[in-house]
Amino acid sequence: MSEKKKILLCVTGGIAVFKAAALTSQMSKAGYDVKVMMTQSAMKFVTPLTFQTLSRNHVYHDTFDEKDPSGVAHIDLADWADLVVIAPATANSIGKLANGIADDMISTTLLATTAPIMIAPAMNVHMYEHPAVFANMERLADFGHRFIEPGEGLLACGYVGKGRLAEPEEILKAVQEFFEEEENQVLSGKHVLITAGPTREQIDPVRFFTNRSSGKMGYALAEVAVSLGAHVTLISGPSHLKQPYGVDFIPVQSAAEMYEAVMEKYNEADLVIKSAAVADYRPKETFESKMKKKDGNLSIEMERTTDILKELGKRKNHQVLVGFAAETDDVTRYAKEKMEKKNLDMIVANNVSQQGSGFEGDTNQVFIYGRDGHEMESSLLSKRQVAEIVLKECLRYLEGPDHK
Repeated sequence: MSEKKKILLCVTGGIAVFKAAALTSQMSKAGYDVKVMMTQSAMKFVTPLTFQTLSRNHVYHDTFDEKDPSGVAHIDLADWADLVVIAPATANSIGKLANGIADDMISTTLLATTAPIMIAPAMNVHMYEHPAVFANMERLADFGHRFIEPGEGLLACGYVGKGRLAEPEEILKAVQEFFEEEENQVLSGKHVLITAGPTREQIDPVRFFTNRSSGKMGYALAEVAVSLGAHVTLISGPSHLKQPYGVDFIPVQSAAEMYEAVMEKYNEADLVIKSAAVADYRPKETFESKMKKKDGNLSIEMERTTDILKELGKRKNHQVLVGFAAETDDVTRYAKEKMEKKNLDMIVANNVSQQGSGFEGDTNQVFIYGRDGHEMESSLLSKRQVAEIVLKECLRYLEGPDHK
């Protein structure tokens, strides 16, 4: 590294503290400048001298032990860090951070820092699964803090289950990936508009037409775009997925609502990726009260919804416009026809009848076609990995002469 990245390692009390010592050693050897802060409970397991020796820095544990009268240690450390890592993170430390409690040096520093925070939990399996702990972790995730999942296996308490601190190598890898991601802000300064999920077209107060889209692909695109430095607006139909951190989130229900939301944001967008599965038809007539069952068959007359992607293609000026095509046969022909008809820069197609690349799953295999004739095919990958590939391909157009 051309410049040492500064990591504040917060070590809280638990038998897994011994792994934090190994982590300190590995991060130091990897070229990071590591300073360690410990709780009183952590010092019952491993002494500060161990961490001082491994980090070649002072170890901090007492808010009121001010070695340098020219500053306030916990504020200076909060400002110093490029990244804060809590490992091991006990249920107690997680609860404090989630609820704004500052009663020791670590909890005070965590509230004072503006650096990104990475949390590696370690505790008994039943503690880890307790609703209060789960709610605290959910809250911290909503704050934008990252978690390094604990492992499963035999715990120090004798139980077998999830709660074992991730291995030092795993935590180091997460740290390295964080800094690589931070340096790769290729979408910084760009506004990315993404649509995701299905739409619901109401028949009456209890019935609607929809489709099987889960929104997973669009949400993955939003998460990756944020990680690449973009300002992201995510317009989503109904989905059980958690709102990605760091996006401007606009929930919608119907195709008409999605059309209005997209058009309102379109002019300010640099890149538009329309991955939502928008209804092509809606009931011509809707009912304010529940339709009652009658003898015989039921016919519902349907009318076309506005073709959002086609309208975007007509109004395109500076935007890079990307569409998705979910097909069941003749994928290439239909995708290219759609790209041409709707004035797209790029289209991402997949065969939803193929195992592993349909709706609702966690994987996808895509075929990408560009207006310049460029084509590529991915293997079957996670939707996060596919999102990374799609955004990398989008950069070819964003960096072109018409879009700089």
